[in-house]
Amino acid sequence: MRELGHRVALRVTWDGTPAQLMIALHARRSHDSFARFRAAFPDSPLVLVLTGTDLYRDIQFDADARRSLQLADRLVVLQEMGLRELSPALRRKTSVIYQSARQPARGVPLKSCFEVVVSGHLREEKDPFRAAAALHSLPGDSRIRITHVGGAMTNAMAREARSWMRREPRYRWLGERPHWESMRLIARSRVMVISSRMEGGANVVCEALAARVPVIASRISGNIGMLGRGYSGYFQTGNERGLAQVLARTEANPMFLRKLQGQVAQRRHLVHPRREKDALARLIAEMGC
Repeated sequence: MRELGHRVALRVTWDGTPAQLMIALHARRSHDSFARFRAAFPDSPLVLVLTGTDLYRDIQFDADARRSLQLADRLVVLQEMGLRELSPALRRKTSVIYQSARQPARGVPLKSCFEVVVSGHLREEKDPFRAAAALHSLPGDSRIRITHVGGAMTNAMAREARSWMRREPRYRWLGERPHWESMRLIARSRVMVISSRMEGGANVVCEALAARVPVIASRISGNIGMLGRGYSGYFQTGNERGLAQVLARTEANPMFLRKLQGQVAQRRHLVHPRREKDALARLIAEMGC
């Protein structure tokens, strides 16, 4: 947005600073800022970007989240399947804008193993240890190793990650890492796993698409909206045996791996930075700003 010539202030909550436009992330958590901004500047547009917890949980029962939907002049969902969670009236004011990711240099895969990366914070919604659990169901001659990067959101999650490493030597949790290092791990991996129970449009999938790395994904709406309905790399959410089957096929069958690579390449244009910038420019222009 700054590259488009706008002055942008980032805030966790609105501090009362005047602005011509507010773009808020998360219907429930941003409701107070949304409502105060609308009262103070009734003629300034409000744009609400809907997250996974918005689409697939909060707007179904939370009163503040529902009120934010009504207050918003425009809504944004981060992948095409998100539209299905909204009423026809809300869809009419909704844009689909995929998050972008810059293409990293392609890494050199490790020769010592078939490295699979999991990138994401350790949170319940992410089902973070499903890939670790899948290792038990792999064939005995599998060379798959799991590298997991992402901070633990609770001490209990950190303890569980360390417990998995003690029980399963093929699983390695690196904890929080700088973004450049996470991207380097994705770029060198054979495949990436996203096992989430709930996603609005995961940025890490955008990063895998930009890096041309195949994704093994839980079959949830948010992932389907990112990778396409005909994508071949899904497994049933919460099913580590199903995940192990897809991982084993990816490792053992070069034709299947190339198929996933080709399907990822077909979706890569969705996450190009120019596409996101152009979509934001159109949205802001429609708001008269």
